Amino acid sequence: MKPPALLGAALLASVLGACAPAVTAPQTGRIVNARTGEEGTVTFTRGTLTPRLGDPFAPDNATIRIGGRTYVGRTYLLGGGALPGGMGFSVAFGASSGSDGSTFTGGGTRVEGGRPVPAFTGNLIARAEGDPPALLTCTLTVDAQARGIGECFDGVGTRYALQL
Repeated sequence: MKPPALLGAALLASVLGACAPAVTAPQTGRIVNARTGEEGTVTFTRGTLTPRLGDPFAPDNATIRIGGRTYVGRTYLLGGGALPGGMGFSVAFGASSGSDGSTFTGGGTRVEGGRPVPAFTGNLIARAEGDPPALLTCTLTVDAQARGIGECFDGVGTRYALQL
């Protein structure tokens, strides 16, 4: 291929790449009934697990499937919090020698706490249609990468653990 043809092919590829749809696959996590151990899935519309202006009529962004029921609802998250970072541990050893024949050896250890990780807290209210209607109310803590944990309760007091 000649250089102008190669340049033209690269330009065409970049233009076509700009037209390609963005990856918008939903983000999936799991939900577990704390009483029975039954597991289900929770799916969020990608990009919606961040703080946003409160719109009580915003479209639903979450789907929960557990116990043969499907719940749909939306999250509301607030920013400004932080999760504690992980612990760090390091060990160092060293040795040196001088031109006068002296030697030195040493070592050290260090334990430190990690930096806080930005986090968002909020809730998810999801409802299931059908007979009887049902409701799940959840509290969430989500980090900047949209990973997190939560706890849900249904109308009869059953607790569910949520992982994203």
